[in-house]
Amino acid sequence: MDNELRLQYLETMGIDVWLSRTSVPLAPVPVPEIVLDHSDLTPAPDSWSLLEAEVANCQKCSLCTTRKNTVFGSGNQQADWMIVGEGPGQHEDEQGLPFVGNAGGLLTEMLRAISLTREDVFIANVIKCRPPNNRDPHAEEIEHCSDYLYRQQQLIQPKMILALGRIAAQTLLRTNEPLVKLRGKVHTFNNTPVVVAYHPAYLLRFLPEKSKAWLDLSFALHTFTKLEGDL
Repeated sequence: MDNELRLQYLETMGIDVWLSRTSVPLAPVPVPEIVLDHSDLTPAPDSWSLLEAEVANCQKCSLCTTRKNTVFGSGNQQADWMIVGEGPGQHEDEQGLPFVGNAGGLLTEMLRAISLTREDVFIANVIKCRPPNNRDPHAEEIEHCSDYLYRQQQLIQPKMILALGRIAAQTLLRTNEPLVKLRGKVHTFNNTPVVVAYHPAYLLRFLPEKSKAWLDLSFALHTFTKLEGDL
């Protein structure tokens, strides 16, 4: 008697039949195809509010433990000119603003000499927190802050960058060349022309160098004017 006929007899007699799990092959369960939709994973565009919040809460390096305020930058967010300095000093750390105090006053006069005001430009620094005792920023501190400066430049899209001082110039241009060799030339940072000038704090310590600073500013203005004429 074949197995199928035997099972029919047993069921007719009311006898329960228990089947081994291995005796009846299980039909494969179809696995639904999963289609991932990445349309909602597109990175959100950068914004001033997002970037400023990141800087204010930054803890990427030890400077966050000694600062009073981060110094994000100030000025015209659609400026043709971006002014980049080294980093905050004591007054900047206290007020949360770039280039205040005596150096800030001199920068205001330097800008006025080429018919600009602080409201015409955007002023930022390579690093956003004051190093203790106004020491030079360390390489790793600059590296941690470099993304912030890059994003500021990308948001502003300036036509000209004026780098003030050795550290700002060397950072933007990724070079170890001394300031004297970087002055009087047009460099680039992210496809934006860069002109290097003396830092106002340096000029306050070495007053005779102000004449060289005027040469730097005149060269920057000439470069910008020529650029505007070529557009």
